[in-house]
Amino acid sequence: QVQLVGSGGGLVQPGGSLRLSCAASGSILRIDSMGWYRQAPGKERELVAAITSGGSTNYADSTKGRFTISRDNAKNTVYLQMNSLKPEDTAVYYCNAKVRLVTSILTVYTYWGQGTQVTVSS
Repeated sequence: QVQLVGSGGGLVQPGGSLRLSCAASGSILRIDSMGWYRQAPGKERELVAAITSGGSTNYADSTKGRFTISRDNAKNTVYLQMNSLKPEDTAVYYCNAKVRLVTSILTVYTYWGQGTQVTVSS
């Protein structure tokens, strides 16, 4: 019912920048929040940053001051600008959206994108 398509990952040197984007499509009435999570090999998936429909943001301590999340509500798209990247940022990044469907306004559903690899290495 809802698809999240992410893009923008790749290989970058330490100190470099990348921008991720994720677009949601489907039977969407409203997206309450969108965000990015990441999972490194052998580690649990963790929140990177999230943003509500009203623009309130939440960041992991490890990304504050380096990453910026933004959102285009008209396009149902979320962006993650990542600056000053470090090797420890290497992970698969997953887009996440909490969505109310046209057919079920009272229920919030959680959807995940397919994941995009970010590798920070010299």
